[in-house]
Amino acid sequence: MSQADATKLAATVMVENIGGISETEVEIPPGVTVLTGRNATNRTSFLRAIMTAVGSNDVSLKGDADEGEVELTLDGETYNRTLQRGNDALQLDGNPFLDDSTVADLFAFLLESNEARRAVIRGDDLRELLMRPVDTDEIQAEIDRLERERDEVETKLNELDSLKGELPGLEEQKQQLQSDIEAKREDLEEIESEIDSMDADVDETREEKRELDSRLEDLRDLRADLESVRSDIDLEEESIASLRSERAELQEQKEELPDTPMGDAGHIEDEISRLREEKQQLEGTVRNLQDVIQFNEEMLDGEQSAVGETLKSDESDGAVTDQLLEEEEIVCWTCGSEVPEDRIQTTLDELRDVRQGYMADIREIEDDLDELRSDKREREKQQRRADEVQRKLDDIESEIEERESRLTDLRDRRNELSDEIETVEAEVEELESENFADILELHKEANQVEFELGQLESDLDDVTDRIAEIEDELTDESELRDRREALKSELEEQRTRIDQIERQAVEEFNDRMDDILDMLNYENLARIWIERVQKTVREGRRNVEKTVFELHVVRTTDSGATYEDTIDHLSESEREVTGLTFALAGYLVHDIHETVPFMMLDSLEAIDSERIADLVSYFSEYASYLVVALLPEDAQALSEEYTRVTDI
Repeated sequence: MSQADATKLAATVMVENIGGISETEVEIPPGVTVLTGRNATNRTSFLRAIMTAVGSNDVSLKGDADEGEVELTLDGETYNRTLQRGNDALQLDGNPFLDDSTVADLFAFLLESNEARRAVIRGDDLRELLMRPVDTDEIQAEIDRLERERDEVETKLNELDSLKGELPGLEEQKQQLQSDIEAKREDLEEIESEIDSMDADVDETREEKRELDSRLEDLRDLRADLESVRSDIDLEEESIASLRSERAELQEQKEELPDTPMGDAGHIEDEISRLREEKQQLEGTVRNLQDVIQFNEEMLDGEQSAVGETLKSDESDGAVTDQLLEEEEIVCWTCGSEVPEDRIQTTLDELRDVRQGYMADIREIEDDLDELRSDKREREKQQRRADEVQRKLDDIESEIEERESRLTDLRDRRNELSDEIETVEAEVEELESENFADILELHKEANQVEFELGQLESDLDDVTDRIAEIEDELTDESELRDRREALKSELEEQRTRIDQIERQAVEEFNDRMDDILDMLNYENLARIWIERVQKTVREGRRNVEKTVFELHVVRTTDSGATYEDTIDHLSESEREVTGLTFALAGYLVHDIHETVPFMMLDSLEAIDSERIADLVSYFSEYASYLVVALLPEDAQALSEEYTRVTDI
C-alpha cells in the first residue's frame, strides 16, 4: 500500500437483497481485502454490490426480493443505489460514486465476465476495446475549432503583411505630399505678393472690388464642390465595380453548391430513427442476456441460496447428492436433470458469445449512425453555406442599387455645378476690363492654387491617418505570431492524441506483461507482447485503413531456440494472466486510479495459488482498494498482512 493510500479511511459497504445476499455490512480498509470462502458464500454478489455503488449496472436482485439497496461510505461521503424489479428490466436509482462507470466496468471490475479479460481469450479487437472510452468525436471537434482559429490568425497575419507592404509607399507618398504642399504655399505667397503690389497701383472703386472678390470666391467654392463631387463619383464607381466582382464570385460559389443541399434529409432522419430503434432493441436483448448469464453464474457459484437449498434439501437423497458432487455433476435448476458442471459452463460461454455478437451488431449500427449523422451534418453545413451565399447576394444587390442611385444623383449634381461654374465665369468675364485683367487673372490663379493646396492637405491627412492605422494594427503582430505557434502545438497534440494513447497502451501492456511473466515464471513462455499494425478492415459498410493490436506469443524450446505461438495454445492459466494484464494496461492508460478507488478480482481458480499471490501483490501497487475473491486454499498463499473477510 502506498503512502497516499495509508492516509485513506476504511470504506463501509452495506448491502440488502443483492445477488444471493439478504443483508450484510462489511468494512474494507485501504490495500488488499481478500474475500475467502467456498462456493455459495456470496463473494461475487458482494463484489457486484461494490461495483453497483461505484456506478456499474452489472447487478441482479436477490431471487425472492423485489427491492434492494447498496450503500458505500468512503472518505466521509455516502453513496447509494436502489434496485427495483420492473416489468421489463431492473430499475436502478440513487447517487453512485461515478456518473459513468464505462471505463471502470472495462478495466477495474475484473470479474470472470469482464470484457477486457475475455477479449484476449476470445481474440477480440483489443484496440477497439482499449480506445472505446476515448471520445474521438470530441477530439475531432477540438481539432476543427483549433483549425478555424488558426486560419483566422493566418488570415490576419497575411493582412498585416500586406499592410506592412503598403507602408513604404505611404511614407514616400507622405513625403511627396509634404514637398508639394510646401511648393504650393510658396507659389501662393508669390501670387499674393504680386496681388498686393498691383492693388497698391490700381485705382478701383471699393464696390467693384467687392463684387469681383465675391464672384471669384463663389467660383472657387463651386470648383471645390465640383472636385469633391467628381471624387465621390470615382469612389462610387469603384465600389460598384468591386461589388459586381464580389457578386460574380458569389454566383459562381452558388452554382457550385448543390441545388437542394438538404435533399432527402427526411429519409436520413427516418433511417437514423430506424437504426436507433434497432439499437435500443438489441441493447434490451443484451441486457436480458446479461441478466440470464449473471443469474446462471451465481447459480453455478452457489450464490442463489434459496434455489440451492431447495435442490439440496431432500435428506433421503443425500448420498446421491454427495456422489453427484464428487463426480462434479449438478442438478440443472432450469430442467431438473443432472448434468456435468462444465456443460453448463459451456452453455454460458455460448450465451456470452451470443451477447458479444449482439454487441458487435450494436457497434456496427453505431458506425452506420455515425455515418448518417456525418452525412446529415455535411448537408446542413452546405445548406447553411447556400443560405449565407444567398444572403450575401441579396445584400450586395441591395447595396448596388443604392450606390447606383447615389451615383446618378452625383452625376446630376456634377452637371449642375458645371453649368453654375460656366455662368459665374461668364459673369466674371463681364466684370473684367483692361484695367483689371491682370489682377483678375492673378486672383483666379490664387483661387486655383488655394484649392489645390486644400486638396493636397486633405490627401496628406488621409495618408497620415492610414499610416497611423496600419501602425496600430501592427502592434498585434507579435501576439498573433505567438498565438499561431501555440495553435500549431495544440493541433499537433490533438492530432497525435489517439496515436499517443495507442502507443502508451501497447507500452503499458508489454512492460506489465514482461514484469508479470518474469515474476510468474511459466515454463517455456518467453514473451507475450502487442504490436501496432495498419490493416484494411471492414468498418460498417466501408473498407478503411485502421490501426489494430496484434497479440504475439513467443515460446522457447528445450534447446533455447524461440518460436512464435498463438493465444489458442496458451494454457488456461496463461490466458487468464494475459487477460488480466491487458485490463491492467487499460486501467493505467486511462488513469482510472485517479477516479476509481476500487479494483475487483474474481474467478482466479485457473491460476495456481502461488502465482495468484504474486499477481495480487503486483496489482495492489495500483489500486487504493483491491478486493479479491478467492477459495480458502488459494487465499492461504497470500500475505498475512492482507485483510480477510470470511463471512458475508
